[in-house]
Amino acid sequence: MEFNHKSVLLNECIENLNIENGKIFVDGTLGGAGHSYEILKALNGTGKLIGIDRDKDALKVANERLKEFKNFYAIHDNHTNILNILNNLSINGVDGILLDLGVSSYQLDEASRGFSYMKDAPLDMRMNREDKLSAFNVVNEYEEERLVKIFFEYGEERYSKSIAKKIIEKRQKKYIETTFELVDVIKQAMPKKALSEKQHPAKRVFQAIRIEVNEELSRLKQGVKDCILALNNGGRLAIITFHSLEDKIVKHTYEEMMGKCICPKDFPICVCNFKSYGKIVNKKPIISNEEELKENPRARSAKLRVFERIVK
Repeated sequence: MEFNHKSVLLNECIENLNIENGKIFVDGTLGGAGHSYEILKALNGTGKLIGIDRDKDALKVANERLKEFKNFYAIHDNHTNILNILNNLSINGVDGILLDLGVSSYQLDEASRGFSYMKDAPLDMRMNREDKLSAFNVVNEYEEERLVKIFFEYGEERYSKSIAKKIIEKRQKKYIETTFELVDVIKQAMPKKALSEKQHPAKRVFQAIRIEVNEELSRLKQGVKDCILALNNGGRLAIITFHSLEDKIVKHTYEEMMGKCICPKDFPICVCNFKSYGKIVNKKPIISNEEELKENPRARSAKLRVFERIVK
C-alpha cells in the first residue's frame, strides 16, 4: 500500500501550534502522517502525539512511518469524537490540535475508493469503510428533492435540479454503480456550454456526495467547538480547509467561540453573559506561497485558520 500525500502548509502549521517539549498534541486527520512526523520531531521524544483517522489504510501506513517514535498513539475514530477519545485515554486537556479537512491525495488517487471522477470504480467514497452509507446509497436511494438539496448546498452546483432529475430517470432502468456511469449521467444533464468549462463537469456533484457520505459539514461546527473545549489554556487549534463551505463554518465557529459582548456601550457592566473561550490568532486565513503551489497544485485552495484557547 502506497499512501502518497504532500502535507499542505506544513511549516505554517508547525509554527502556529507552538510545539514545546512535554506537551500533548492531536493530529485529528492523520492521513499520510506528514504533519504528525514534524510534530513528533519537534516534541523531541517528549510529550505525546495522538493521531486520529477514520481510514484504516491511513492508520496502517502512519504506524509504519512513525514507528521510530515511542510517544505516538494511533486511534481509529472520527476527530469529531475528540472529547470521548481523550476521556477514554484519561487525558483532561491537550496543548494543540491539527485538522487537515477534506479528502486525502491517497483517497483521490486510489481508484478503488471511488472518490475520483477521473478513474472508474464502484461508487463508494467512504473515508471509513466500516460506515454503512456509501455513494452508491446516496445516488441510488435518495429522493430527487434530497439530491437537489445536497448538490446545491454541498457542491454549489447550479444544475442541481437537472442532474438530480437525470439520475432518477437513469436509475429507474438500472442502478448507477460506478464513478464513470455517474459522470456520464451528470454530463447528459448539463448544457453544452457547461461541458466546455475549465472545471470538470462532475467535480461539484462528486464533492457534494462525498461530503454527504462522510458527514463532513453536518458535524463540523460541533467538532470545532469540542476541539476548542479540549484545549488547555494557551493551546491552539489549527484547521486547514479546502473549500468555501468548510472555511465559512470554521471562521464563524471561531468567531462564536471568541465571544463578543452585545450589551449597549453605556451599560456599566456586562449583563448579556457572553462567554469567550479564546481568541482568533489570524484574522485572515494563511494560504500557501508560490513555492508550495509549484510543488503541490492541490494546495491552491487551502486555508489555515488558528484559534488559541484562553481559560479565564
